[in-house]
Amino acid sequence: MLLELQEISLSYGRIQALHEISLTVDQGEIVALIGANGAGKSTTMRAVSGLRPVSHGKIIFDGQDITKLRADLRVVRGVSQSPEGRGIFPGMTVRDNLEMGAYTRRNRVEINKDLDRAFSLFPRLKERERQMGGTMSGGEQQMLAVGRALMSRPKLLLLDEPSMGLAPMLIQQIFDIIVEINQQGTTILLVEQNAQQALSRAHRAYVLETGRIVKSGTGSELLSDPSVKDAYLGVA
Repeated sequence: MLLELQEISLSYGRIQALHEISLTVDQGEIVALIGANGAGKSTTMRAVSGLRPVSHGKIIFDGQDITKLRADLRVVRGVSQSPEGRGIFPGMTVRDNLEMGAYTRRNRVEINKDLDRAFSLFPRLKERERQMGGTMSGGEQQMLAVGRALMSRPKLLLLDEPSMGLAPMLIQQIFDIIVEINQQGTTILLVEQNAQQALSRAHRAYVLETGRIVKSGTGSELLSDPSVKDAYLGVA
């Protein structure tokens, strides 16, 4: 098991956002978190990446308790996040944005290999290598955010709403690349409002409602679950 959340709770001031959430991610899996806006999906990601402290429970990563570990040290351990809203550096070139993803690393040969890998996964980024990140389209910025997260060579890649704001054709492309990244050996925890796309690619998934896990199963089980279809897939 690569990641285990043990009954974690998290609050924003007096508002409790997560209520004793427990979930696991095994090595080599794509695990999806689905749910409505405000369900606690992105908050769960922030707890895993260390951007928000938990008030209760434990986070175990690769056999180690990282509950109290700083966010930057989690990156060193192998946790990397492509955040909701992309969060690229608009005044830096595509290449410099990617290089920033490798800030914890020193081996130039290995960093160059991973740059080549990012350009192979996202040929558009190679074409725009010297372009400023802020001048690119939303889809290109999303590719850049994922590429940058991969530059730390993570054991676990956290993807928060990778399809947000993208045209349907680009959504398909991003999800195909997510599967390719996983097949190359990277474990993925995915938060996504596009439940159809997420569940059709995920090995397993959890459904969050108001900070609680209300369902879990394989991607295909949840795709065919009547209540999930009704609530998240737009079909009765």
